[in-house]
Amino acid sequence: MSNDSYTKRNTVTDTPRRPGEPALSDLGLSGPDHQLADASAHAFPDGGTWRTEIPSVEGPEAVATVLKESSRLDVPIHRISQGSGIWMLRDTEIQEMVEATAERDIELCLFTGPRGSWDTGASVRTDSGGAGLRARGHDAVAGCVEDAVRATELGVKCLLVADEGVLWTLHRARSQGIIPADTTLKVSALVGPVNPAAYAVYERLGADSLNVPSDLTLAHLTEIRRVSGAPMDMYVEAPDDLGGYVRMYEIAELVRRGAPLYLKFGLAKAPAIYPYGAQLRDVTLDTARERVRRGRLALDLLERHGAAGGMSPLGSRLPGALSRFDTGQ
Repeated sequence: MSNDSYTKRNTVTDTPRRPGEPALSDLGLSGPDHQLADASAHAFPDGGTWRTEIPSVEGPEAVATVLKESSRLDVPIHRISQGSGIWMLRDTEIQEMVEATAERDIELCLFTGPRGSWDTGASVRTDSGGAGLRARGHDAVAGCVEDAVRATELGVKCLLVADEGVLWTLHRARSQGIIPADTTLKVSALVGPVNPAAYAVYERLGADSLNVPSDLTLAHLTEIRRVSGAPMDMYVEAPDDLGGYVRMYEIAELVRRGAPLYLKFGLAKAPAIYPYGAQLRDVTLDTARERVRRGRLALDLLERHGAAGGMSPLGSRLPGALSRFDTGQ
């Protein structure tokens, strides 16, 4: 499916229709008017306000499943991401994923290195959550850097990180040419910022797009957009371990407030698949297929509410100019 064919099918209205209107208006139950001050003033460098991402695509076979289903259901995809980690993939598997996504001009994003929940630390299993999913100690940071160098040498252009120190280290690495300068760095939903100040700090540490928790309110998104134009990633439907939130009917307003926004199509009420292995093959392929279908449902809503025309051209991946801390070079 071409971007032109998708755009011709959809037009943007000045004000997207709210769910349930005009029926509620006829009943005297109209919602409040949109406030111009609530809308994001930002967009992707190509002028689009939203892009799409299919997450938890855990290997070449899952990539092939997603691509086949996206063609069948006419779902445009800008990014495919993986969650188990680069270390869980052989070189040949990474190369196969790179080639398959490049053929469709889709950005491939792979997760870097060790995380607190998978190493020797037990604090993440306490009620407090301990240090969360961050990289524990020098060796964990080293593993993330090893993954980053290996993956980019194999053609991966986007790296997913779950630690502020790893983010800053990889940002410095691309500034010095250790990894390619056009590598994009994506902050995981496992550590996503929840306030404007934190969001701005992550941007300055090198983030090119940032997952935010799916329980942030619309007002929270507006607050973030008043301090940062860095692309935002948000699960329209979140996995159960991230809350299981389903925000389909808010999708047009999420875009209006959160642009530039990656719409992520997760899946609630589905088994966990990290770290992926062949023992999870059937559920991984089934859930990959259903994530694409969820994407079609979300895009249908955008169309019905007159808000589908803001999609970035297919093949777009770079975030535009962003604010950074001085790397000291």
